[in-house]
Amino acid sequence: MTRLPRRAFLQRSMAAGASLLAAGTVPHAPLWAAEIEADDNREVLPVAAITTEYRLNSHADVILGKIQEGYDQLGGPGPKLKLVSVYTDQVPTNDISREKAKQNGFAICNTIEEALTLGTGKIAVAGVLSIGEHGKYGVVEKTGQFPYPRRRFFDGIADTFEKYGEVRPVFNDKHLAWNWKDGKHMYDRAKAMKIPLMAGSSVPVAWRVPPLELERGCQIEEAAAIGYGHTEGYGFHALEGLQCMVERRRGGEVGVERVDVFTGDDIAKAEQQGLWSRDLLMAAAQTAPDNRRPRKDLGPKSVLWVIHYRDGLKATLAMHTLLAYEFTFAARLAGQSKPAATWFQLQEGKPYYHFAYLVRAIDHFIHTGKSPYPVERTLLTTGILDAAMNALAEGKGIDTPYLDVRYEPADWPFAPGVPAEPRENP
Repeated sequence: MTRLPRRAFLQRSMAAGASLLAAGTVPHAPLWAAEIEADDNREVLPVAAITTEYRLNSHADVILGKIQEGYDQLGGPGPKLKLVSVYTDQVPTNDISREKAKQNGFAICNTIEEALTLGTGKIAVAGVLSIGEHGKYGVVEKTGQFPYPRRRFFDGIADTFEKYGEVRPVFNDKHLAWNWKDGKHMYDRAKAMKIPLMAGSSVPVAWRVPPLELERGCQIEEAAAIGYGHTEGYGFHALEGLQCMVERRRGGEVGVERVDVFTGDDIAKAEQQGLWSRDLLMAAAQTAPDNRRPRKDLGPKSVLWVIHYRDGLKATLAMHTLLAYEFTFAARLAGQSKPAATWFQLQEGKPYYHFAYLVRAIDHFIHTGKSPYPVERTLLTTGILDAAMNALAEGKGIDTPYLDVRYEPADWPFAPGVPAEPRENP
């Protein structure tokens, strides 16, 4: 999903990326990557995948493909994981799971329990990847949310753990669930059962242009982010990009007390009332490449989410604007005259290298049992997203006293850096 010339990007990233992956020095990789790759003697661990559907370029493909075929999905170096079983909830006509199973030797299973045990009478894998994205599951009429079965998948996994008296690390792709109640249930059950849980978007570990890692304990006065695409599905990615930045502020994360949503004429009124700052949105937009910044106004279809954190921080997330068709971020920091801002750059077309960084994090997680960043981040973004979608449907803001989610950010930075490829117009 990058906006670089496709041929130039792929030629350069394939050639440079493959060799550097082999050396354990992927360009712009997070700091933990070198530590992971430094241990060449790590055991290759078996993992199971629970998916909605497995088709070309689906999340199942771009995540599981990197386990089977290397980070470049062309046979290059990859994580120290082996996919041994897959459960597919749906099998569309363009399914590729059966073909991949024949090529790579993993089992196609009829139940979640079978995928985790492989008929051995015990948990037969070192970790589980739950990829509840894509597929035909309808839409919630009121809010337009997609009710993907992430809670059902997690409960099936947890039920199997309970039955056999063992737990393993579980990665949940994207938000925990489409609604707060289900997401909180998953988080609470994982805590109660001591199931290591990791979740989230690939955006926080994507390239940042220009490189930006806010100092831990910095004083953020206000923040803003821009997203594009489907309000819920891509709004989540924009939220994760925002949250991975603001969680580093002084005092750590303390939760959210209210979410307001503005559309139409109410956007200008909210600006006049000082509820959001145009200069911050413009600073975020200016980090995107020129060809992805079509105009300097928001546009008639804009949706603004204003997130009020419990410590007084205010953050604005703008969707469907004409400012930029990218995920971008900006913050006003105490003592600095100009906003700190960055663009989260994603790669368009296979192998979607930004997912390689996510798979690296999953690899670390399965091997250590410790998520490289707090699952509470995604618990909070799950709740913010659900509140925003309901506020949009109801046409009014929502108080969120239940989003009393507190955590400290990761102890190491996640700023992969600036890609070598120039940001050219196609």
